[in-house]
Parts: sequence; structure tokens; C-alpha cells
Amino acid sequence: MEIIYKTDITPATAAIIELYDNAGLPRPTGDKERIAKMYANSDLIVSAWDGEKLVGISRSITDYCWCCYLADLAVRTEYHKHGIGKKLIAITKESIGEESMLLLLSVPTAMEYYPKVGLKKIDCAFIINREK
Repeated sequence: MEIIYKTDITPATAAIIELYDNAGLPRPTGDKERIAKMYANSDLIVSAWDGEKLVGISRSITDYCWCCYLADLAVRTEYHKHGIGKKLIAITKESIGEESMLLLLSVPTAMEYYPKVGLKKIDCAFIINREK
């Protein structure tokens, strides 16, 4: 299995939705327009491919000099434990450069994963939740 990583394309919305559903990532996958808008308004998209199959993706919003919000990280279930998520994070970090911090909000089921791939848990964050 040779996984190819790309930063120069945005995968088709249908492929992203299928990946999210497979990975169990809680996103509004029943709203194709909203998913498309999420990607259209993102600054950095890193995708992982096994041939023509989208097997992983990370989506970030960044200024490339101070901060980067890693909004989504998803890997197809059958591709877990192959280092794909870790590589998507590494490419994201490499792309934003040394001046920029990388931060994310984790889904509860991934809280154990992120420390294993080098992210530090912090307690100094605040949120106003979305209404919809």
C-alpha cells in the first residue's frame, strides 16, 4: 500500500462526505452544500490517497505566520494504524511553518489519539458553540 499525499487539490465533496461517514467524524454530512462551503473557505487541505481512493484528509484555517486551526482530521477506518493521521498532521505543520502554532478541538473519541502523535493537551481555551 503506497499512500500519496496531496496539498494542491480539494477532493470532490461526495468523496469527503463518504470519508467522514466511514471515519465516524461528526460533521453535517447530510448537508452537501455546507461541506462544500467548509472546504471552499479553508486555507490548507491535505489529502491522502490510495490510488484513486480518498483515505484521509485534514482541513485547516490559517494565516501561515501565527496560528493554524486544524478543523478536521479523518482517516478511513480500514486505514487506521498506518500512520496516515500522523502524516497528515506533519504535512500540515510543515506547510504552515515554524512561526505558526497548530491547534484543534478534538471529538471526545479522539482525546487519547492526539497526545500519541505529538499534540499537547491544554486547558486554556474557550468556545461559543454553534447554534446549528
